Amino acid sequence: MAVDTGRCGSCITRIERSAVGQCIAAVDYAYPWDHIVAQFKFRQQPGWAQPMAALMLRTPLARQLLSDCDALVPVPLTPTRLAMRGYNQSWELVKALRLQALRTQAQVAPPLGQALLRTGETPDQHSLSRDERMRNLRGVFLVNPPELPRLAGSHVLLVDDVTTTGATLQAAGLALLAAGAQQVSALVFARTPAA
Repeated sequence: MAVDTGRCGSCITRIERSAVGQCIAAVDYAYPWDHIVAQFKFRQQPGWAQPMAALMLRTPLARQLLSDCDALVPVPLTPTRLAMRGYNQSWELVKALRLQALRTQAQVAPPLGQALLRTGETPDQHSLSRDERMRNLRGVFLVNPPELPRLAGSHVLLVDDVTTTGATLQAAGLALLAAGAQQVSALVFARTPAA
């Protein structure tokens, strides 16, 4: 399992201010987890969400973060990617986290599955550098106007399957802060280990 310091290596060494105050990851994005993520994300196996959420909940600080936040927000997909995949893996993780937390009577914030919208088609992130990823994601996340009152002054917990450079979480976090969220944290299944 990944050892958590609250921030990943790229966040610690980054010069610009991070929109995400804390990011907790359950595992390092390496064998065997990278193969499981690929099955979950690209091979139409959303059933992986339950065991992945169980690992996320066993990660130090994750339960506290879930109880401290005001809303769980999945990182959205573009409509085209959602149609191709048939589901949003981040939304599947949010539902699984909430269900498992409620089963153990842990406090957990309500999900806001439509709080963030992803506009426009962008190239896949996996082959881009961090700077290219940030440019690729500039302005692609928008807060859904009906959710603005629920986000104002809130502590939002972004949920995603993997973070590599942190560019996606940073771009989504910036959109949430610009819409009035007071604080943004993140909970992910896997993160790329620091080099």
